[in-house]
Amino acid sequence: MLTETEGRAAVKLARKTIESFLSGGEFPKSQDLGIDLSPVFEEYRGVFVTLTEDGLLRGCIGHPYPDSTLEEAIMDSAISAATRDPRFPPVEEEELKNIVVEVTVLTQPEKINAAPKDLPDKVVIGKHGLIVKQGYYQGLLLPQVAPENNMDSIDFLSHTCMKAGLSPDAWVKGAEVYCFEGQIFKEKEPDGEVIEEKF
Repeated sequence: MLTETEGRAAVKLARKTIESFLSGGEFPKSQDLGIDLSPVFEEYRGVFVTLTEDGLLRGCIGHPYPDSTLEEAIMDSAISAATRDPRFPPVEEEELKNIVVEVTVLTQPEKINAAPKDLPDKVVIGKHGLIVKQGYYQGLLLPQVAPENNMDSIDFLSHTCMKAGLSPDAWVKGAEVYCFEGQIFKEKEPDGEVIEEKF
């Protein structure tokens, strides 16, 4: 788990990376951003960066699996959320003052080994995020999505299937379901105080 200080550094790293990239067009070096990073940022972790504007999603991209250091994953995800989310136009530099930055640090996803009928009982709303896989299809929803949208575990499973481009009942029909946990740090207002969000 990250400390509050590390969580603040994670969000600051994401914001400063976006600011630097939008102003210069280059992937910045973390040491140029003036943020003290503890050794946890050298550990391999999954992470997602979420951007919201006036409470609405503006970009969300990440590394579901621990395939790079936390520092690299945050920086890459931050730039991707701002400029490469296919659902939105790229963020403009002057827009950043209206955007809230959120960083979710993930645990290693683990397959839920249960019969389909038992899957809903294994999913803890507010604690678990989900990944659904079937063939080439894969979808992920972060732990905060279910409580923010008043979903129960069946809704959550169905929406994760749809995120993967599958039918809502794919989890009943043999799709693989993985769960993970996330530690969520976000700004209270754009470029404001960073808090750890718990559900």
